[in-house]
Amino acid sequence: VWTEERVRSFLQVRPHDGTDGDFHMLHKAYQSMRPSDFELFVSFFVEEQRNLDATNRRGSSVLDIVRTHRHGAEYAAILEAAGAGQAPS
Repeated sequence: VWTEERVRSFLQVRPHDGTDGDFHMLHKAYQSMRPSDFELFVSFFVEEQRNLDATNRRGSSVLDIVRTHRHGAEYAAILEAAGAGQAPS
């Protein structure tokens, strides 16, 4: 069961290998959550002014990765609606 508290707890996930913290928590949330829960997580993530475009060591953002996945379209739409992948104005 994905309660609001459980979804919010992913804001505490930290990497252990030097990966960017924002990338790590967003990627872990994507890997773990259904789209509706991920959408709620992204709202908390943005509320904390975290970086939706943070990248891994290869320079890929979570949006870049999600776009390559067969079932990633709904997740990509959530990230895009929250502002991921948009060039700064």
